[in-house]
Amino acid sequence: MASVKITFIGHASFRFESEKSTTYFDAWFDDNPTAKMKLSQVRKADIVIASHGHRDHIGDSYALCKKTRAKFVGNYELCAVAEQVHGLKMGSRSLSMNPGGTVKVKDASITMVQGHHSQSLSDHVIGADLPPGLLFHPDSAVNGFCIAYDNGITIYDTADTCLFSDMQLIGQMYGPQIMIMPVGGQYTMGVREAARAASLVRPDVVIPCHYGPVMGQPADIKELKRAVKFLSPNTEVVEMKVGQTLTYTASSCRVK
Repeated sequence: MASVKITFIGHASFRFESEKSTTYFDAWFDDNPTAKMKLSQVRKADIVIASHGHRDHIGDSYALCKKTRAKFVGNYELCAVAEQVHGLKMGSRSLSMNPGGTVKVKDASITMVQGHHSQSLSDHVIGADLPPGLLFHPDSAVNGFCIAYDNGITIYDTADTCLFSDMQLIGQMYGPQIMIMPVGGQYTMGVREAARAASLVRPDVVIPCHYGPVMGQPADIKELKRAVKFLSPNTEVVEMKVGQTLTYTASSCRVK
């Protein structure tokens, strides 16, 4: 029976495992105050997706690709840095996209969708000092991703974003059974907005992230569960602890 395993690494970092591939999303290990796992402990990765260039999301993505030979997936500018600074050749080791585009790696079709969030590229991945007077190196965009596996299961990770009405269209287009979204309420949408987002997409499972006292972004997950139950009764909110793994299994049928 088709299944996908989702492991919570900490903050907004996850590992997705299907029968044929292992994907790390916004891989942030060594300087992540909420993570228990270190980069040195990772043995295998096929795909590394970075939603944007902020330190808590780009994190250890490039280093992980070099360690495991995984393919890096992100926006064009992040892939340009991957090639020019980190030696991950564009088109083979780094796969660039823009919103609406799709790339296929092993059994995963990865589609970039829009998000709304501030843009900059953390200095630890640039490999050079910023010019005088420049406070931030620009990134191109912040994006969510729909990861559709050949087994019929789709994960929608919104990445850092506010609530926006086109989430309903994303739900209609890609039909994700699992939705991962931030609920911190200061740098991203909060509990109220996330509950409405769940009602627009209507997945089977919602996994909240990007919140907690360690990061200075507390969130009332009991209130999130109450609001989601009211707005989208068939959606279950699953609060994951660092290191826990959720296994989602989809039923299937076959006509001969």
